[in-house]
Amino acid sequence: MRTPKAAAFRSASTGFQSNHMARLFTQALAEALRPLGLAPAQFIVLIELWDGEALTQRELMRRLDVEQATMGNTLNRMERDGLIRREPHPDDNRAQHIRVTPHAAALEPRAKAASRRINAVATGGLNKTEQDTLRDVTVKVIVALKEYLETSKLD
Repeated sequence: MRTPKAAAFRSASTGFQSNHMARLFTQALAEALRPLGLAPAQFIVLIELWDGEALTQRELMRRLDVEQATMGNTLNRMERDGLIRREPHPDDNRAQHIRVTPHAAALEPRAKAASRRINAVATGGLNKTEQDTLRDVTVKVIVALKEYLETSKLD
């Protein structure tokens, strides 16, 4: 049984609600991507790589706000599954360029369509203005949290 205090805290906490929403988005996206053999963590990496630009692991970590160990494990699984290939970096012997394989490139339209379906399900009860506001407010929260994390590292 849920306690009234816990329920009140959860309902009043933007962090709790956002985290809950993110977990549900991830679960729904995982279900939608499963027939393609993709996981949500792989999908977000592929979104960055589908533009055709070769990126390093460090660049992917920075763009996606993912820790080194997590990114390394994800890239290892993606390479094993034939989704990416690693190439020597022309200017840095310690780094590798990461590119999508033809197999991963072929998955782009269906994976993005699956993602759009989940977004539509999640925001189906919102009108266009509310959907735009949700995205705009989410971006503002992300920027504020990134700034906080950057400045807190300086302390």
